[in-house]
Amino acid sequence: MPGWRVTSAPDTAQKPSLRSRIVASLDEPVLRALVLSTVVSRVGRGVFFAVTVLFFTQILGLGAGEAAIVLAVSSGCGVIASFLGGWLADRWSARRLTFGFEALGGLLLAGYAFAGDFVTALVLASLSGFFDSMSHSARSAIIARGFAPDRRVHARAVLRTVTNLSIALGAGIGAIALALGTPEAYRAVIALAGLFCAAGSLPLLRLSPAVDAPPRPTTDTVRTVTGSINTAATAAAAEERKDWRRRSPWRDPRYLLLSALSAVFGMQFGVAELGVPLWITRDTNAPTVLVAVLVVVNTTLVVLFQVRASRGTHDVRVAGRVTMIAGWLMAASCVIYALAAGLPAWTAVVVLLVATITHTFAEILSQAGAWGLSFELADPVRAGAYQGVFGMGFSLGALGAPIVVNATAITFGFAGWVALGLIFLAAAAGIWLIARRAAASVPVAA
Repeated sequence: MPGWRVTSAPDTAQKPSLRSRIVASLDEPVLRALVLSTVVSRVGRGVFFAVTVLFFTQILGLGAGEAAIVLAVSSGCGVIASFLGGWLADRWSARRLTFGFEALGGLLLAGYAFAGDFVTALVLASLSGFFDSMSHSARSAIIARGFAPDRRVHARAVLRTVTNLSIALGAGIGAIALALGTPEAYRAVIALAGLFCAAGSLPLLRLSPAVDAPPRPTTDTVRTVTGSINTAATAAAAEERKDWRRRSPWRDPRYLLLSALSAVFGMQFGVAELGVPLWITRDTNAPTVLVAVLVVVNTTLVVLFQVRASRGTHDVRVAGRVTMIAGWLMAASCVIYALAAGLPAWTAVVVLLVATITHTFAEILSQAGAWGLSFELADPVRAGAYQGVFGMGFSLGALGAPIVVNATAITFGFAGWVALGLIFLAAAAGIWLIARRAAASVPVAA
């Protein structure tokens, strides 16, 4: 066709590696600062993931029930903090808030090194979890404002990939304390990890003020140069203020339903963290060490495919479709997990590996779809509050996941796994319908 020029790459051209694609994306100053912050802080978090429970039980001498209470209360504080962090990010500087939340949360984690009893551990866990959740919501507000719509999901995917790599590195550092097994080793590693988390806040100071919320409309009386009251300007400011309040996510039923359904689907993380380990050790003949192998498989697949799978999901149509695919994959993985019961050891290992791979791709696609919809269906004027509501939904899902997984798969076996799979499928179908209706209300660009 006249005016068209078609070029083709040579057959010998190679696709850029994952490392090259991530490095290339760091040309954006906002993403570069967020990645550097994530690398440092998540290494510290990785240490805590590896040693926290054993530190509670073996060093502090807490019982299993007391350790569970500490973790549950910390998660409960995160539910409130998720919304509060986004709400504050609409009123003050999101970058300064995120810096303060992360620095304070890291110092509180370092305080674990000086804990000596249940009450101290409970207070530190609750406060650190509270500030970490507020930081996460404020970061989401930064992403919503700091990137073009077609780059937000990509940024989240890059950050999740970097997070997984950093947590894996942190877990390796935590293994030093596990290997030595002494109280001094645990406390030294924990103090170092907390300082890492606090240091991760420093790159955030390099962010541009453009990531902050625009000034809020006020109802202050407007006066002219001569000192007289400008009635029209004052009325306009008051109307803008009312409009700002009307844009609250709590007045957006579609977004609230999206957040609730995403919270339900987010219980998949509870399946991996609680359901699968219990199922393997109690109901299958697979070796216990397989639990760690499956974690490595999950992390590796997320690192390799999360960025690639997130392409195009800023389009609500694509986001809805990938979420529906994730629903089918998650339902299938639940059935496959169930089939491992009673099989010979090595057959069970193969079945569980297949289930984990299926589950991981459901996780990857569902995350990509959730990010796209959470950004695109939010009101940009109240980006922080919307991301806070969405994050609060995920926190509620994490809080309820142990109860639901135990009441279905662990209690009723195969029938329970099937019921759990249907719950995920129904949640995905609901999200798909929301995306489909949202897409139908927007004309397709030529």
